[in-house]
Amino acid sequence: MKSDIHPNYQPITISCTCGEVIQTRSTRPSFHIEICSKCHPLFTGQQKLMDTAGRIEKFRKKYAKKEKA
Repeated sequence: MKSDIHPNYQPITISCTCGEVIQTRSTRPSFHIEICSKCHPLFTGQQKLMDTAGRIEKFRKKYAKKEKA
């Protein structure tokens, strides 16, 4: 391998706004994230389901008049 061409791959900490700290390795020194698997609604089971059926019906009702004309 050639010397001095590879980036510095070092141990770092990734910190989340919820307080979770993840130890890993990267070329970046360290960084802060807003959401992680500990606080993301998909992983915690608190995911909110949206009523898409009502929104579709509202759209069809709104533009139904223009289709007939």
